[in-house]
Amino acid sequence: MCNRSVTLTSVSRECRDQKGGFVTALRIVIGAAFVVPALIVHAQQREPRRIATAPAFDARALTAHPTKDWITNGGNVFNQRYSPLILLDRDNVKDLKALWRTGMGTGAAPNNSGQAQILHHEGTLFVINGANDVFALDVDTGAILWTYRGKPDPRAGVPMGRSSRGVAMGEGKIFVGLNDARLVALDQRTGEVVWSIEAEPWQGGFSITSAPLYYDGMVITGFSGGEMASRGKVKAFSARDGKVAWTFNTIPGPGEVGHDSWPADSTAWQFGGAPVWQTPAVDPALGLVYFSTGNPGPDLHGGVRPGDNLFSVSIVAVDAHTGKYRWHFQQVHHDIWDYDSPNPVVLFDAPVNGRMRHGLVQVSKTGWAYILDRETGKPLIGIEERAVPQEPRQATAATQPYPVGDAIVPQSIDIPPEGSSVLPNGAALVNDGKIFTPFWTDPIAMKPGTMGGANWPPSSYDPDTHLLYVCASDRINSFSVQDQLPNPSANQVYMGGRFTQADADDRGILAALDLTTNKLAWRQQWREICYSGSVVTAGGLLFVGRNDGRLTALDKSNGKSLWEFQTDAGVNTTVTTFEWNGDQRVVVHAGGGVFAGATRGDGIWMFSRNGTMKSLPVAAAPGGAGGGGGFGPRPAAPAQPRAIDVEHGKRLYAEACVACHGEQGDGGHGGGPTLVGGLPVETILAVSQAGRNNMPAFGRAYSEADLRDVAAYVVEVLAK
Repeated sequence: MCNRSVTLTSVSRECRDQKGGFVTALRIVIGAAFVVPALIVHAQQREPRRIATAPAFDARALTAHPTKDWITNGGNVFNQRYSPLILLDRDNVKDLKALWRTGMGTGAAPNNSGQAQILHHEGTLFVINGANDVFALDVDTGAILWTYRGKPDPRAGVPMGRSSRGVAMGEGKIFVGLNDARLVALDQRTGEVVWSIEAEPWQGGFSITSAPLYYDGMVITGFSGGEMASRGKVKAFSARDGKVAWTFNTIPGPGEVGHDSWPADSTAWQFGGAPVWQTPAVDPALGLVYFSTGNPGPDLHGGVRPGDNLFSVSIVAVDAHTGKYRWHFQQVHHDIWDYDSPNPVVLFDAPVNGRMRHGLVQVSKTGWAYILDRETGKPLIGIEERAVPQEPRQATAATQPYPVGDAIVPQSIDIPPEGSSVLPNGAALVNDGKIFTPFWTDPIAMKPGTMGGANWPPSSYDPDTHLLYVCASDRINSFSVQDQLPNPSANQVYMGGRFTQADADDRGILAALDLTTNKLAWRQQWREICYSGSVVTAGGLLFVGRNDGRLTALDKSNGKSLWEFQTDAGVNTTVTTFEWNGDQRVVVHAGGGVFAGATRGDGIWMFSRNGTMKSLPVAAAPGGAGGGGGFGPRPAAPAQPRAIDVEHGKRLYAEACVACHGEQGDGGHGGGPTLVGGLPVETILAVSQAGRNNMPAFGRAYSEADLRDVAAYVVEVLAK
C-alpha cells in the first residue's frame, strides 16, 4: 500500500499489491490558499476485472431507456438522456457522496476541454478526455484497466482546442473519433487497435469532436471544421473493418439537392462549412438518421456566398443505410451570425394539438427550439417566415424562420452596455440589438451572442412530462466583417469577420420547455454561462454540472437545488447514471473547458449513496463566474531571467489563446476581446496571470516568462 499527495490537476495514484488490491490517496491542494485533508479510499482486494464485450446491439437495445448500462452517447439513439431509474429520488439524493476519484494523468492542459459523456457496460466504464486519450475503468474501484493514447496531430483541430464528446461501443469494440479526423476501433477487452483509418484528411480542415454512433453494423460520424474552409460531411463506416459505407455532403455539390442555394459559377460551396458537432439520432422504424449542422463558410461574411447556403444551419434526415437525402429544414437562411446548431437532435413521441405525434426537437444558438415531424420534416408547432432587416453587402436573406412559442434566451438587448469599452470602435446599439440584425465593417452588438442560445452541451427529455431541459447562455457580442477577406485555404481559419464579447456579465440559463406547446415550464438564470449537458430521471431529478466544479441535482419539476458536490475542476460535460448491484450510480468527468473559463482537471468521479468521500470546500475549482479559473498550482519561476522569445510566445498563443482571441488577436470563436488595440505588455501580462471575466488565470499554468513571451508576440507581431 502507499499514500501519495497529489495536486489539484495531477494524477490520483493507484498502488497495487500482488492480488490486485489498491489504495487511492488524495491530498488535494487548491492553489496555495488552503489544503484539504487527505481523503483515503480503500478498495477491497480483488482480481482485475475481466472486461465483458458488447454485442452487435440491435435496434431494440439501442432505443431502450438505459438502466444497468449506458451503451450509447445519448443514453439511447433517440438522444433523450433519460433514466427510468428511481433508486435515487428527491428525498434521498442528499445522501450521495463520492465513492472514488481516478485521475487520468492527461487532458488537463490549457487547450483541453473535458466534454465526454461516459459509457458503461457490465462493470466497465469507457471515457475519452480532451487529449484524445481513452480509458477503461473498473466501476467498483476506478482502477484503470487499459489506456489508449490518441496522439492527434497537433496541427489539426484549431482553433477550437482539444476536446472529444465521447466514444461509441458495439461488436466488442470501442470506436473513437480523434481531433485529426482519424476513426479508430479498439478491442474492448484490451484497448489494442483493431483498425484505424483516415476518415477525412485533417489537412482539409476536418476534425472529429463528437462521439461516433454505432448502429446496425456501422459507425456514423460527422466532422467539425466549419471555420477551417472545409466542406462538411457525415459518413458511415463498417464497424468490422472501417470501410466506407456511405457519405452525405452537408454542402451539396453540382447535381445534388440544394446546390442551387449557392452562387453559380463560384467555388464558394467547396469551402461552405456546415460542420456537424454532435452525435446523430436514429429512428430505426423509419430508417432515418438525423443531425443538425453548423455555420456556412466564411462564418460572418455573406457577401461572397449569396443564397440560402444549404444545408448549413439545418436539421437534416438521411436514409440510415444509404445516406441518401430524405428531407431538411433550414433554421437560419444565409447565416452571417454563427447561429449554428451544435445541440444534439432529440427524438420524442408526444401529444400535440390532441394527437400523438412522432417528433424531433433541436435547440439552436438562436435560442429557439425547432419542433418538427420526424417523418416529413414539417413543423409540428408553427414556424413563421418573417421579414428581417437587410444589408445588401451581406446578401442577407429576406426572411428568417421564427418558431411560435417561447425563446429560451433573450433575443434583444434591453439595456445598452456601457460605452466604447463595451462596444469596440464606438459601435452603436442598432435595432435594439435584436436577433438577425445585419452588420458590415462597423461592429454591431446583439443577442444572442456567439455562445448562443444553446451550444453543444446536450439537452435531456422526459417522456413522462414531455419537458426538454436546455442549458443555454445569455451574452452580448458585437459582430463585424473583416476589411479584407483572405482567399480560403484548407485548414486555415476562414471566419470573414470578428466577434467580440461585451465587457458585461454573462448569464447562464437553465430552462424546461414543454414540447407539446413550445412554452417554457420554468427557467432560471445563473451567474455564469450554462455549459454542461443534463440527464433527467424518473426519480424526479435533473443532474447538471457547473463551471465552478460543482455537480448538482435539481428537482426536475421546478429547478430547486436538492444536492451539490464540489469537485476539483469544472464539470462541463454530462453525467451518466446506471444501476449496479442494486445501487444507482452517477459518474462524471470533471475536466473543465476552454469556453467555460473553468479549471481544467483529469478526474473521473463516481457517486453513490454508499460513498464516503465528502464534497470539497465550495469554490475549490476557481473559475466560471468572474473568471480566475486555472490549471493547478502556478509553476515555479525560472532561476534566472531570460530573454523574450517571441516564437515561443507564438506557440503558446496558438495553444491557449486562439480559441477566444482569434489567430490575429482581433476576436475569436469564444468572443474574447481584441488584443490589437494598443495594450502594453504589462497589461497583457497582468490580465493573463490573474484572469478576468471568463478568462482563466493562466498564471497557474504558465510561468511569468512564458506569459511575457505571449505578451511580446501580441504587441510586437499581432498589433503591428
